[in-house]
Amino acid sequence: MVLSNITHFSPMFYLSSFPGLEAFKHWIFIPFFLMYLVAISGNCLILMIIKTSPRLHTPMYYLLSLLALTDLGLSMSTLPTTVGIFWFNYHSIYFGACQIQMFCIHSFSFMESAVLLVMSFDRYVAICHPLRYSVIITGERVIRIGLCVILRGPVALIPIVLLLKAFPYCGPLVLSHSFCLHQEVIHLACVDTTFNNLYGLSLVVYTVMLDLVLIALSYGFILYTVAGLASQEEQIRAFQTCTSHLCAVLVFFVPMTGLSLVHRFGKNAPPAVHLLMANIYLFVPPMLNPVIYSIKTKEIRRAISKLLGFGKDNSESWGEMHH
Repeated sequence: MVLSNITHFSPMFYLSSFPGLEAFKHWIFIPFFLMYLVAISGNCLILMIIKTSPRLHTPMYYLLSLLALTDLGLSMSTLPTTVGIFWFNYHSIYFGACQIQMFCIHSFSFMESAVLLVMSFDRYVAICHPLRYSVIITGERVIRIGLCVILRGPVALIPIVLLLKAFPYCGPLVLSHSFCLHQEVIHLACVDTTFNNLYGLSLVVYTVMLDLVLIALSYGFILYTVAGLASQEEQIRAFQTCTSHLCAVLVFFVPMTGLSLVHRFGKNAPPAVHLLMANIYLFVPPMLNPVIYSIKTKEIRRAISKLLGFGKDNSESWGEMHH
């Protein structure tokens, strides 16, 4: 374990795994390995299918590609230190590497939130204004929005990540996860970090929380429109186009909300609760999203079946995601 009284320059942090379960760490890594395998291979498969299928070169699938890229980036951000701890028993990480990792993790998290918001707008237009969909949602417009989504998180994060280097750190420089998070590193600083705390809270409120409110608002309009359809069959068919996205929203925002509540109000909670919430938040969405969209999206299922040599599948009876 790395200990330090006061460190002013390039401290070395100690990453934890599962305290008390070090003897079983190789077995513990098996579910992590499976989650990484599903997340990385699944999102790469989604990207490859969309790239190689000309009929999927539409705004809706461009957004799905952006979601797969953010999930892939989130998985790759935690992979090096997690593998290093569980397989090579290497727990130390230089401050610069820790900065880069936390910047990537938080950036891709903000990106995913924004992508889900744009996808909710896509669903809103498809259901509430179907005749104007092709005019409002264009490929060029999706590309521009995609650039804004990519830049929003990293640009907003630069100040608080860079400021960490100016702080002295004291006490045991131990982090409770197998990866670096800003909210953990900042607690090890020996000086007043009010600006970082307020800036970080404002960033979450005006990005992720605002995204969630706007997504909820869009679904309010969608439900209102669906309720006004003539037949129940039309209502079910219309709402089925949202099921994949709605599942992705729940998979991402429920663990994020739980992790935020634990960090803010669960200071006396057992360390296992913090570990569990952080791991669910970072590992589960990238793993489940490609599975959700592969199951619920007919075009993706057909492409996967064709790629695997199964030919046409009976996907007509499955849920769809069409305009």
